[in-house]
Amino acid sequence: MKIDVEAVRAIDMHTHAQVPVDGEADPRTTAFLDAAAKHFRSDFPRPNAQQVADHYRARSMAAVIFCVDNQHATGEVPVSNDEILDVAAANSDVLIPFVSIDPHRGDAAAEARRLIGRGARGFKFHPNLQAFFPSDRLAYPLYEAIAESGLPAVFHTGHSGMGSGMPGGGGIRLKYSNPMYVDDVAVDFPAMPIILAHPSFPWQEEALSVAMHKAQVYIDLSGLAPKLFPPILVQYVNGPLRAKALFGSDYPVLTPDRWLAEFAELPIRDEVRPLVLKQNAVRLLGLARPAIQDD
Repeated sequence: MKIDVEAVRAIDMHTHAQVPVDGEADPRTTAFLDAAAKHFRSDFPRPNAQQVADHYRARSMAAVIFCVDNQHATGEVPVSNDEILDVAAANSDVLIPFVSIDPHRGDAAAEARRLIGRGARGFKFHPNLQAFFPSDRLAYPLYEAIAESGLPAVFHTGHSGMGSGMPGGGGIRLKYSNPMYVDDVAVDFPAMPIILAHPSFPWQEEALSVAMHKAQVYIDLSGLAPKLFPPILVQYVNGPLRAKALFGSDYPVLTPDRWLAEFAELPIRDEVRPLVLKQNAVRLLGLARPAIQDD
């Protein structure tokens, strides 16, 4: 079974499997999530991949799902990419699996090719947690493997809720997430679609500039309640970036229900709303059915 594009009412481009289906989460994961819950003043759930699938199926939505591999910098053991792929394959009517590989891994490019062969539909990078600048050449062999496939890469940008409020920010450095560091990647890998994740506080205008300048760069609108979107972001979503803005909730930090309710209150043009909620994602992910050719 594949996603019925006509049947789903939206495609959430940014959700997390935060704990494994079986067994306990890494204690470091729990510590980061506890601090994030305090930062966001929300005791949000800690779903596994199957629970994410169930949540979105009940809402007639599809969702991109991923984990974050940041074991090199933090020691945190992530939910495995293979588990994400297995659960997504069993729930292919709602889940679109992205995977995450720490660029510091010596076998990063080979692992990327293996996961692509298993059905990965994209890749997630979190420069803060993975402790690297996106433009660092250590990541280029990994980008080359992704670019060969034409799959998209998501880069966390801006402030990080992970580590917020912890002593020393939990060792997480914000400097890595300025979206301008992704500009070099967009130049050097023009065949790799790039998604700048989140309204990129405090670098919102840098993100808008990169997305306007580079043809293959998109922005997802996850991780910040829409009622808090800066006016310049709303202005550009309504205008020059209307074909590049993507619905994303950052579930479970924000629920898709809350995100959609607040987005409905924004002064977004009627013709732009379906682009953001579904159509831009359908095009980016290649989900549209090919047209039937007449004989």
